[in-house]
Amino acid sequence: MRFTSNMAQIIDGKNMANQIHSELCKELSQFVAEGNPVPHLTAIIVGEDPASQKYVEKKTEACKEIGIRSRTIVLPESTTQAELLDVIDQQNKDESVNGVLVQLPVPAHIDERTVCNAIIAAKDVDGFNEINIGRLALDMNGIVPATPLGVKTLLERANIPTYGRNAVVVGRSKNVGLPLSILLHSDGSHATKGLDATVTICHRYTPAKELAKYCRQADIIVVAVGKPGLITKDMVKPGACVIDVGITRIQDETGKYKLVGDVDFDEVRQVAGHITPVPGGVGPMTVAMLMQNTILAAKKQAADRAN
Repeated sequence: MRFTSNMAQIIDGKNMANQIHSELCKELSQFVAEGNPVPHLTAIIVGEDPASQKYVEKKTEACKEIGIRSRTIVLPESTTQAELLDVIDQQNKDESVNGVLVQLPVPAHIDERTVCNAIIAAKDVDGFNEINIGRLALDMNGIVPATPLGVKTLLERANIPTYGRNAVVVGRSKNVGLPLSILLHSDGSHATKGLDATVTICHRYTPAKELAKYCRQADIIVVAVGKPGLITKDMVKPGACVIDVGITRIQDETGKYKLVGDVDFDEVRQVAGHITPVPGGVGPMTVAMLMQNTILAAKKQAADRAN
C-alpha cells in the first residue's frame, strides 16, 4: 500500500455510518411498501449503568432515524437470571418483535452466555447466540456480531486491501476478537464473504515483545482490549491500517473526562496509512450494523412466514 501523506488518512466511521443509515432507510421503505410490517427492535437493560444507558440511547436514536420501531425495557439491578430469561422469552414469542438484544455487561449474578443463548437465533440481532456464532465459524449465512461486521464494512468501504495481507487482532473476546478473526481470514467466495487475510490473534498472555513483533509485521491491526495507549508508534509498520475498537473513559490532566481508544492516536497516525478515531470510528458502525441486522432479521422472518 502506498500513501502520499506522512499522516494517516482518518477513516470516518460516523460519516460512513450516516451513509449506511440512508441506504437502510431506502431498503426499509421498500420492504414496508411491499406490505410488510415495520421492523421492531427490543433492547433490554439490567441495572442503571450510565454507559449501557448511553449505548442503548444511541441505538434507539438510530432506529428512529431509519424508521425502525423500538422499545427499551429497563430492569432493576436486582433482577434474577430467571426473571430476565422470562422477559426474553416473552420477546421471543412476540411475533411483532423482530430483533432482541440485552445490553452487556449484565450484573455479576447473571450468566452472560446463558442470556445470549436465550435469545432465539432468528431475533439475535447482536449475533451472540451460539447458533449464529457457529454458522459464522462454518462460513454459513446467519446474523453476524455487529462490531466485527462494522470493522469488516469499514475496511471494505475504505478500500483497504485484505486479500493475502497480514492482519493482527489484539483481543480474543467471544463478542469481538473471535468473530472478527473469523471474518478476516474466511473465504471471500463463501457465504460470509470473508476478507481472505492471514490472521494472527494476540491476547493478554502474548508477551509484550511478541505483541510488538507481530504488530510490526501487520498490514492491518485491529485492537479491542480496553487498554488505553496499548498500540504505540514503534509497533506499527509504515502505511499499515489501524482499527481501534477499544473505548475507555479517562480523566485528563485538567480533570475533564474524555473517551480514548487502545491506540496512541496522535503518535500512531504519524506512521499508519489509515486509522480510525475514538470516538467516531468503529462505534457508529456498530450501531449501523445493528440496524442492518434488525432489517435482515425482519426480512428473514417475513420470508419464513410466507413459506
